[in-house]
Amino acid sequence: MRNTATLTISLLAMAVLVTGCGSEKKDASPAKASEASSSIPASGEAKDSTSGKKGVPHQVVFEVGGMGAAQVMWNGNSNHFDQVTLPWSKTESMQLEGAELKVGVTVSVVPGSVKGPDGMLKPAPCTIKVDGKQVADNQDGASPKPCEYKLKD
Repeated sequence: MRNTATLTISLLAMAVLVTGCGSEKKDASPAKASEASSSIPASGEAKDSTSGKKGVPHQVVFEVGGMGAAQVMWNGNSNHFDQVTLPWSKTESMQLEGAELKVGVTVSVVPGSVKGPDGMLKPAPCTIKVDGKQVADNQDGASPKPCEYKLKD
């Protein structure tokens, strides 16, 4: 019971970290304001040369194995945290655009715990496949790390 509570708290904390916490500094100086506004044309779009470009569509499949129910967090087009029935999979179509084309996007799945053959809790097995090719796994639950992959065009 204690391990389940600890895992739940850890997963919730990770979800908060993944969704991001930040603050925005505001500089009231007119010079800074005019510099910022000069990079944004009247149409409201930034002058970034990659802002209108889109990459090729990718099919990303998140999978978590095991039996029973578990909490699963996954990050594809957006962040999700759900109680699911195992085995579980989710497929998302992702298309990188703008700055994502240069730096990529990290996709991940954090599986909850399942009972191992010895009765002890362990991470459920997880995999990520991109366009049919497996790109990440947690060695059938042997690794405590989440499955993650940097998607790039």
